[in-house]
Amino acid sequence: MPAEHEIRADFDRETIVMYQAYSPAIADAALRARRFVPPFSFHRMTWIKPSFLWLMHRSNWGQKGGQERTLAVRITRAGWEKALSLAVLTSFEPGLFVSPEDWAAQFEAAQVHLQWDPERSLRGSGLTYQSIQVGLSRHIIGEYVADWIVGIEDYTTRVQKIYDLLQSGHAEQAKRQLPSERIYTVNGDLARRLLIGKKY
Repeated sequence: MPAEHEIRADFDRETIVMYQAYSPAIADAALRARRFVPPFSFHRMTWIKPSFLWLMHRSNWGQKGGQERTLAVRITRAGWEKALSLAVLTSFEPGLFVSPEDWAAQFEAAQVHLQWDPERSLRGSGLTYQSIQVGLSRHIIGEYVADWIVGIEDYTTRVQKIYDLLQSGHAEQAKRQLPSERIYTVNGDLARRLLIGKKY
């Protein structure tokens, strides 16, 4: 059984994949430019997620309006870990913050927000362990786009193939098409602040 809080992702020695769902206009512009450009907004928080199935739950396999296109955004691990180091949880955690007021002050000032949500099964059911998502504020999105992104791949066709297999009752075949994910290790004080490896 996976631990309640752990990061699972597709990664190598230098990079890690984040999944995002966008409208065709945003996705096509990003794929042409190999980075995010308008109509992508640099003035609002953007959420990045290393869990493919959590994003499939969020976008309903690309069926939701404005989330029709799935992008696999490969970023540097240095960028990802900077985001984690700046992140403040979206809710108060006793033992991690001195008081609710302490949390609120840190959260208000944070460039990066972080929350844990139930991980999802292939068919979208909530699981007993959590999936991480990280919100990048307008204060750091420029760095994300300019410095962290090393490649953007269109996974829309892959998503449609998996969805079609599920709809036709071929769950095992669908499962074989999923991107690989394994545990991404975080240690020390950073792990503590992310709730990894210790219960509060």
